Amino acid sequence: MEQLGVKEGFKSGFIAVVGQPNVGKSTLINSLIGEKIAITSRKAQTTRNKIQCILTLDGAQLIFIDTPGIHTPQDKMGKYLNKTAYNVLKGIDLVLFVVDVNYPPNAEDKRIASELEKFDSPILLVLNKVDAIKKSDLARRIKEYERLLEPDDLLSISAKQETNLEQLVELMIDFLSEGPQYYPDNMITDQIEQFIIAELIREKILKHTHQEVPHSVAIEVIDFVEREDKGLIEIRVNIYVERSSQKGIIIGKNGKMLKKIGTQARQDIEDLLSTKVFLDLWVKVEKDWRDEDDALKMLGYKK
Repeated sequence: MEQLGVKEGFKSGFIAVVGQPNVGKSTLINSLIGEKIAITSRKAQTTRNKIQCILTLDGAQLIFIDTPGIHTPQDKMGKYLNKTAYNVLKGIDLVLFVVDVNYPPNAEDKRIASELEKFDSPILLVLNKVDAIKKSDLARRIKEYERLLEPDDLLSISAKQETNLEQLVELMIDFLSEGPQYYPDNMITDQIEQFIIAELIREKILKHTHQEVPHSVAIEVIDFVEREDKGLIEIRVNIYVERSSQKGIIIGKNGKMLKKIGTQARQDIEDLLSTKVFLDLWVKVEKDWRDEDDALKMLGYKK
């Protein structure tokens, strides 16, 4: 990676954001960066690939790696997600262990804490969703998580309400050493636009199909063409599901669901690209793709 040079007193580092699904990791990163990069959903395991997001300040650059939620895997996709999450921790400068403060530690939290003990990186325990817990319960919950592991420090926040985020940034910088600026000032992610577009479309599908199409969906951007003559970008996308019934749900009666998904995704994509977009969505069945190595490779989930 080409570095932009070292300024005196400038700090930088790579920060892994780990935790169970649905504890608010992606919401936290989006709030810190100020842009919609990592998709958010009430459904677990929405993040499938590690996403590097960059926060550049006057005196520091923080590179966040948003990992898939660590969980008990049910298929090859689940195993891939866990492997991706743990691989991120190698050579990292700081770990943010994000938990939902509204619930006591469970078996999954204990398993994550046990894995974190294998690494030398400092651990900052981030107790998220503090806006939804009674103050009288907060102190007790903090003690429960402190007994789970011995973090180097901890902080209670609300990523959604942006409570204590400035304090969190200051705390993270305290853990970092002096180092180079790895990315330009205006760069907020190292992911290519097509990847973010695919994630935005998948977010809308998860939002509108609820439990009917939980995680049996994958997105492939097959065409991305800038049409200067029309002043827009034409994007064609394949949406893969595992069963014909799921295809019917995504398309909806008279195509209404697919139109709703496409309209909302297009609006987010236009905000991302700052231009008009023609978005063409096609739904296809790829049977049991989450357990098929060839399908996982085709869709970019295995290398």
